[in-house]
Formats: sequence, C-alpha cells, structure tokens
Amino acid sequence: SCCICGQSGATITCCGTDCDLSFHLPCAKQGGCVTQYITPYRAFCPTHSPQQAVEATPEPGTECLICMEPVEDRKTFNTLVCPACKTAWFHRDCIQGQALHAGILSFQCPICRNNNAFLTDMFIMGIRIPFREPSWEENDAFAEQGEIHRHCDASECLCPGGRQEAEEQGPWELLLCSSCGAEGTHRHCSGLRDSTTSWECDNCAGQSIR
Repeated sequence: SCCICGQSGATITCCGTDCDLSFHLPCAKQGGCVTQYITPYRAFCPTHSPQQAVEATPEPGTECLICMEPVEDRKTFNTLVCPACKTAWFHRDCIQGQALHAGILSFQCPICRNNNAFLTDMFIMGIRIPFREPSWEENDAFAEQGEIHRHCDASECLCPGGRQEAEEQGPWELLLCSSCGAEGTHRHCSGLRDSTTSWECDNCAGQSIR
C-alpha cells in the first residue's frame, strides 16, 4: 500500500537501506518523496529523500526568483537553492515548471547561469528535466523576429499601391532605417533623391543629434 495515501497499487519502493515503504508516483510530491529521473532512476520516501548538501540559508524576506512569492526560511523539500551561487532561491514547483520549458539544453540558474552543478543538484533533488530543446524554440516561436520590415512608415504615404507596395528602384523603392531597421519609407514619401543610399527614421535621427 502507498505510504502517502494508504491505497493499494503502489509500485515505487524507497531505495533507502532496509526501507520497504512504497508509494504511487502521483503521491510522491504531495508526500515529500523524491523520484530521480536519471539512471538508475531511484526513488526515496520522505525519511530517506536526499537533502541539498550546499550550506545556505535565505535572508529574511527572500522571494522565489520565478513567482516572486516568499520562500521558507531554510532548505526544505519545497524550497531549493542554487548550489553554485547560493543566492538563487525558488519553490520546487516553480523550478520544475522552468525545467519543463527550458529542457536540458537551456536549464540553468536564473542568477549565476551555472548549469553543470545546478543540473546535477536538481536531478538529485528530483526535478524532471526533459532531454529536448527549449519549448520556446518549437514551432518557430520567434520566427517573426527574423522578418524584414516591409512597409512605408511615412506620416503620409503617397504610393498609389499603398504602404505595402515596394519597387526595386525609383520613387517607390523602400528604404529601411540604417540604424534600427524597424521603420521604412518610400523615396518619394520622404523626398529622397535617387542618389540617396541611406536614411534614418525620426527616432534614430533625433538620438544621433543628441
């Protein structure tokens, strides 16, 4: 039977010496059990669960770096600390959520960016870290950042085809701001000669003057 809920069907047994307690996987976090998602995939009851070896105590009022809510006044099952910088504190649920999004390639301490000691400690403490790329790189989540600006931003666009129209050369050639590249104009809409090869938007031109 499960040592947490008392129901039958518990298939995970504690790896502690001479311990025969068992529990269900869904009951593990609720009861303070640690399940390690790395070889040899060991699990421990609350009594035999590993503790972080790093010596650190949070300052009064310390907040979780992820949810910005207060953490406990010491290391516990639900309050973890980065073993490298010893200043980054977070709730177990919060760092677990970050691990699921970041994946093993991008998971690191939110403050010192350490990944070797941080990954090892989080694995030992039962944080599940997927062996995949971060979720924000899936489905071209940031594809729009690589797109080139393609319309005229002049206060009055004079192009018969509209702001989206652009030609290879001539009055309706679209020039992008040479500084930010985030704004554009047709030559004719900003009174630019054919010989003009670069142009700055009002914002960038104003900063250059200052």
